[in-house]
Amino acid sequence: MRFVDLIPGFVVRTQPRIVTAKEIVEFASRYDPQWFHTDVERARSGRWKGLIASGWHTCAIAMELTVRNVLSDSEAFGSPGIDSVKWLHPVRPDDAVALRFEVLRSSKSPSGRTGILLSKSELWNQSERQVLTLQGNDAI
Repeated sequence: MRFVDLIPGFVVRTQPRIVTAKEIVEFASRYDPQWFHTDVERARSGRWKGLIASGWHTCAIAMELTVRNVLSDSEAFGSPGIDSVKWLHPVRPDDAVALRFEVLRSSKSPSGRTGILLSKSELWNQSERQVLTLQGNDAI
């Protein structure tokens, strides 16, 4: 996708992606080793009544789906940052999450050499419950 294609109001919705218990535990064991992400047995009796994915894992899934469905083969070369991230509901083993990506603003950098996108990414589960909202910028 090229910068000129990514105009305000442009929306991409992806096919769902299954999140497995194995990947929840593997990601959390390495990057967010809290027991409710890594210990299946203990998590059953915890606040969430079962294993849940790390919020950072949820963000990584959103990024994976964004790259595969929006940014792959694009002119993108990085991001100057994230403005906001909210984890609205936990992601659980065997959830099927899909991305809704929307361009909110598209502008040229002061030099005119780089395009800057303000976008909103949302993940929705199989019950049509929003689990993540993230707003950030991309340099293209």
